[in-house]
Amino acid sequence: MPLKDIGYLAIEGVIGVGKTSLARRLARDIDARLVLETHDANPFIEDFYRDPAHYAFQTQMFFLLSRFQQQQELLQQDVFHPHTISDYIFAKDKIFAYLNLEDRELKLYEQVSSTLEKNITKPDLIIYLQSTLDRLMKNIRRRGRSYEKYITEEYLEALMEAYNHFFFHYYESPLLVVNATNLDFVKREEDLNTLKEQIDNHPGGVVFFNPMIV
Repeated sequence: MPLKDIGYLAIEGVIGVGKTSLARRLARDIDARLVLETHDANPFIEDFYRDPAHYAFQTQMFFLLSRFQQQQELLQQDVFHPHTISDYIFAKDKIFAYLNLEDRELKLYEQVSSTLEKNITKPDLIIYLQSTLDRLMKNIRRRGRSYEKYITEEYLEALMEAYNHFFFHYYESPLLVVNATNLDFVKREEDLNTLKEQIDNHPGGVVFFNPMIV
């Protein structure tokens, strides 16, 4: 489906992979409504990365409810911006929950999330960006967010595995899986154009794009 015909496009991937940067570029190019996660608004996020065992549940519940509230806005039609591009999907909240919560917390989380997700709009296409651990860590360090200084390679590697497992079993929306290790959608226009071609020619279902072997 051509990019200009997609009503709701979501971009996903692990911390530091470039979701927000790509979302901004694509939204600007097609004059789309831009929906971005608000990590900085979570009052528990820095405490979580510093001490995950004590702050995982508070952090997760805040994200779940704030993401739900934000997603509800997608149901409201914007006549001036018929396209919406987001740098996350609501369903990915479970990736972090299953990775970070203990059993009792997870049971309560599931009771709440199962009720909320019934009212969530599914994207017309999801772009899932992948990269290497080394590239992700470099990106995280380069942007210098104070609360991300506590992120370890071990946690990021576990998160990468959780993301891959989640999207390997994800069939609710068409999916474009992109190896973005050597791509720069902000500084290299040719990389962005290559991705747009992949979007325009997406046949539906799951498509893997690895520019290293094209």
